Amino acid sequence: MDRSKPITLSVLIPCYNEAATIDRTLDAVLALGDQIAPNGISIQIVAVDDASKDETFAKISARAAGSGGRMVVARHEVNKGKGAAIQTARDLCTGDVAIIQDADLEYHPGDIPAVIEPILDGHADAVVGTRFGSGSHRVLYFWHRMGNGGLTLMSNMFTNLNLTDMEVGYKAFTMRTLKLMHLTNARFGIEPEIVARLAQMGARVYEVPISYHGRTYAEGKKITWKDGVAAFFHILQARLSSSKQKQLLPE
Repeated sequence: MDRSKPITLSVLIPCYNEAATIDRTLDAVLALGDQIAPNGISIQIVAVDDASKDETFAKISARAAGSGGRMVVARHEVNKGKGAAIQTARDLCTGDVAIIQDADLEYHPGDIPAVIEPILDGHADAVVGTRFGSGSHRVLYFWHRMGNGGLTLMSNMFTNLNLTDMEVGYKAFTMRTLKLMHLTNARFGIEPEIVARLAQMGARVYEVPISYHGRTYAEGKKITWKDGVAAFFHILQARLSSSKQKQLLPE
């Protein structure tokens, strides 16, 4: 990527019932925008509310009105899932590079510069964060870690990639890579589907350690063991539907 020219980073934020954290998330992303602006990188925020039952949509709408055009907002009239919100955000984003940012601040925007660096340097088409590298992370659920490891191993077997954290929410892309991916999964199965599509496209994938500030269920964590079981079938489905990824990246 030509870093001598202005670059726009699109930050895709799927939201569902995150009224308690969305303002802090937006504050952090906008602060990042101010931080990286001297480097010729501007921020576009694309926030998609997935039919929240709390004040999330009202909050992001108010923030968009005062953002000076840096923020785009959309809303699903019925709850469709994280994957659907990401796909809606993909249709609306217009930057050169894109990253998925969860609204709950489990992933902190302060890590974004490190995550997108391999893309800006021209080495990667996509970057996947990992919570199991050198970044700090909150110590939480043992069985979540075991389940994540098993699903990552299965995904790696099908994709021939050697990721350490396939389910991580921080994934970044060149805009061309993001737009070319054949994505259909509406819910948490979007994570293994993205990884599968990247492998099928022949994308250059890098992995970067990130910090992780996980939440407990009492604090609002949404993913459950049922999503873990479903992920097994999503990985298999993405492998069996590989022929649908018809557009590939050049070698």
